[in-house]
Amino acid sequence: MIGLKDFEKVNIRVGTIIESSFNNKSNKPCIILIIDFGAKIGLKKTSAQLTKNYNPDELIGKQIAAVINFPPKQIGKMISEVLVLGFPDDNNEPILVLPSKKVANGGKLF
Repeated sequence: MIGLKDFEKVNIRVGTIIESSFNNKSNKPCIILIIDFGAKIGLKKTSAQLTKNYNPDELIGKQIAAVINFPPKQIGKMISEVLVLGFPDDNNEPILVLPSKKVANGGKLF
């Protein structure tokens, strides 16, 4: 069990995917995302193993949830700045966490 104070340390924000492309330099198939988290946070880049359920073109304009306060992580030849969130499908492949209605970029999960 964790307390509310522990949960509040995880900074989960919503952002809109503005760029999306296949990462051809990675060992595992993945997609590079540029996500707009609004004026205060800005644009962040990440790489995610989403190729089983998503095509890069269909991700443009989608709002997603991501952890923005983990340290940057080297993934292949790029630095991932955020961790996008998802749930496993029947094949243990990620399905992104999406708000059901449009919200302001940068909004914090509570």
